[in-house]
Amino acid sequence: MNALFIPLAIGPWQIALIVVIVLLLFGGKKIPELMRGLGSGIKEFKDASKEEEKDESEKIDKK
Repeated sequence: MNALFIPLAIGPWQIALIVVIVLLLFGGKKIPELMRGLGSGIKEFKDASKEEEKDESEKIDKK
């Protein structure tokens, strides 16, 4: 089973290559804006999942 995941391993050179490609595609000025958007999206997702867990626990308590 481990043999299936070996091609998916990402090393430091692959990460550096991805960073360089992202910089070339979006430029240095666009990246903070993209990260801000990503951060707010993650925050909204966490808030929604916490709200869903709260709703589920309230339903269980009512039964």
